[in-house]
Amino acid sequence: MSDHLSDKPKRDFVGLADLSATQLWAWLELARDLKAEWLAGGNRPLLKGKSLGMIFQKPSLRTRVSFEMAMEHVGGHALYLSPNEIGLGGRESVADVARVLSRYVDGIMARVFVHEHILGLAQYARVPVINGLSDFNHPCQGLADYFTVWEKLGHLKGVTLAYVGDANNVATSLLFGGGKLGVNVRIGAPAGYGVKPAVLARAQALAAESGGSVYATTDPLEAVSGADVIYTDVWTSMGQEVEKAQRAAIFPPFQVNARLVSAARPDVLVMHCLPAHRGDEITDEVADGPHSVLFDQAENRLHAQKAILVDLLG
Repeated sequence: MSDHLSDKPKRDFVGLADLSATQLWAWLELARDLKAEWLAGGNRPLLKGKSLGMIFQKPSLRTRVSFEMAMEHVGGHALYLSPNEIGLGGRESVADVARVLSRYVDGIMARVFVHEHILGLAQYARVPVINGLSDFNHPCQGLADYFTVWEKLGHLKGVTLAYVGDANNVATSLLFGGGKLGVNVRIGAPAGYGVKPAVLARAQALAAESGGSVYATTDPLEAVSGADVIYTDVWTSMGQEVEKAQRAAIFPPFQVNARLVSAARPDVLVMHCLPAHRGDEITDEVADGPHSVLFDQAENRLHAQKAILVDLLG
């Protein structure tokens, strides 16, 4: 009988808030070790014979390639399932998809529009489920982001990370991860586009336990003042296209440009989860400038996700 039908307890990765600080640090350290091992000549086949089913409702360069190559690096196999092949929650129920895939693969990664689909997959699957993105959060991105900050600065506790722009799913994961790791997270977003009260309250509770802090403002300069890290994302995410013109009129003061960067620390790191709409939320000058770690950050999706896969599927 294969491992995913055994009595071994199943663990999922739905969000950073669900991890203990100890578990989160264990993944960061494993990501560091697996990256060093890869750069030194290659990873051991820690997931030899294991398979990952990847459900995509939303397209993605980084999520697909990083998960597929992560499995390959550690000796496993990844299977891409396009939106048309499943029709998750439409042509076939979430519960049935979870039950069927549990008979075929050792783990499921899903990139979806609606967070309830992630919760449903986790509820009904007998194999680990990994949240590759939902409208609520983006925990794999958050893990890679904090791995990148740790790699660059050598520590996380006491780091000030300022997120400016739309307080979206990425911001939620940065808040929850920062709350677990003792990071001071500031959110600078226009009125009406800030953090949802329930998310803010949970992040503040997590930060109170770790010695970090959470602060929200509608002033982008206030958010980035003296920050160690400035983070931004697109102003209009997939599924929000009808709001594009409205958002384009509201968000320009939150553009990460040379003026905004100058208000942070002289050695500030600038981050973006990509894809970037250059000339909107970030300028070419900053994205390609000396403060940018955008592509190191993208690379680290691969290694952070290797750590998740090795732990959950191994």
